[in-house]
This record gives sequence, structure tokens and C-alpha cells, in this order.
Amino acid sequence: MSADRAAIPVNGYLQVGNGPARIIVLSGWFGCADAWTPMVECIDTEAESWVFFDYRGYGRSRHLQGAFTFEEVASDVLRLADALGWQRFSLVGHSMGGMAMQRVLLAAPERVERMLAVTAVPACGARMDAQRLPLFTSAIDDIGKREFIINFSTGSRLPARWVRQMARHSWENSTQQAFAAYLAEWGTRGFAEEIAGNTTPVRVMVGEHDPSLTAGLMASTWLAWYPNATLETIANAGHYPMNETPLAFAAAAAHYLAARAPA
Repeated sequence: MSADRAAIPVNGYLQVGNGPARIIVLSGWFGCADAWTPMVECIDTEAESWVFFDYRGYGRSRHLQGAFTFEEVASDVLRLADALGWQRFSLVGHSMGGMAMQRVLLAAPERVERMLAVTAVPACGARMDAQRLPLFTSAIDDIGKREFIINFSTGSRLPARWVRQMARHSWENSTQQAFAAYLAEWGTRGFAEEIAGNTTPVRVMVGEHDPSLTAGLMASTWLAWYPNATLETIANAGHYPMNETPLAFAAAAAHYLAARAPA
């Protein structure tokens, strides 16, 4: 670990398992480490080691201040990997976490075994237009708008109580400052030219009912830029397969991630 990284506190995280397949998970805009709870009971703790990372301003790292950029996230993830003694590991990125994990890849390509992009924003960012951006910006200080976005992104087909719980969990586990800053990172910025042609293996997962991050979009972005990328559709899921279909998601993720344990 470098002297600079050693001087900064390690981000909060949740570790499940102590197996040889080492996996670091980066959550979406509405998520944190604890948002993955529905699938945790499905993890093979002897075969896999899952570390659910909390961004600064989120979850177990809610107290940590910072610039709230994906470059900063990459540095924080690598510092955590150093603290864990993990030289090599795989990455899982959900939604905005897809962009964040690609920043980790760019910062330390030799350390990343493979990536799992779960309904993940591609490296070009969401490229929000003048109509979409105000809606997402309003969710920073309006929990009702968070409910609207979560409901839409799951196909407007799930119980209202679940949608409210997801929005409430987001509200209570992220600071508005961090929430706003990360929106700018994934909503309006991009770095596709930096990853085009990267040979790291990538499995891209889409939810059958996700209206925005569709198989077509993934084919024109992730699969176009990563020559070793493959696509998988999770049936009966929208934007949150780890919550909507945890058993199916955990099985598919383990099949891919545990296929080749990092050295």
C-alpha cells in the first residue's frame, strides 16, 4: 500500500464469505452495502468472498467527506483491497456502480480479474437530456421523486410498499451532498474513449423489465467497447435483480465470478 493511501481511513464495507473467489461490489445511486441483503444468504461462503463497498457519504461511510468522484472511488476501492490483502479481485457494479468499477479498472488494470455489470451505466454515462436531468436532480431532496424513479426503473409492476422501502433506505443511507455529486458523475459525464478495446472479461446483466438499461443499449456500449463482453438477461427482474430475483441473480453471478478464482 502506498504511503498516501495508507494515511486515509478505509471506507466502510460488509464482507460475506472467505472463499478464493474475491469480489468487490459497487452499488447504484440508490444503494449501499446493506441494499444487497436479499441475496447475501445465497452466497457460498466457502467458495466466494464478497465485499460490499460503501462510497463516501453512503452507508457505513456516510460520515466520510470527499470530492465524491469516481476517481476518488477508485482510489478508495484500491485502498480497501490493499487493507484486505487482495492483490487480484473481480468487480461487480450495479447501475452507477458500473461506471465506478470501470474507473477502478482504469486505475489498476493488472488487479482486476473480471467484471460483472449489473443493469450498469456504461462508460459514456447516462447522457441525460434537458428533460431527464431535472427529474433526477429533484430526487436529491424529494423522497417522492426517488419512489417514482425506482418504480419506473423496475417496470412499474412491483408492490408500492417495496418501492417506498427502497426509497426510504436510500434516503436514510446517503447524504444529499454525496447523492447530488454522484449524479453529476454518472448522469452527465463519460469516459468511453478510455476503455474502448479493453480485453478484461465482462458479463453484462440486464433485467427483463428495465425500461432504460436494455439489451439493445448494452450491445451498442458495453459489448461494443469490450471485446470479451457477454450479455445475460435476468428474467422477471427490472433494474434491481439482486432485490427482485435474489436467488436467480446470486446463482448467475456466482456461476460467472467463481468460475476462475483470482490468483
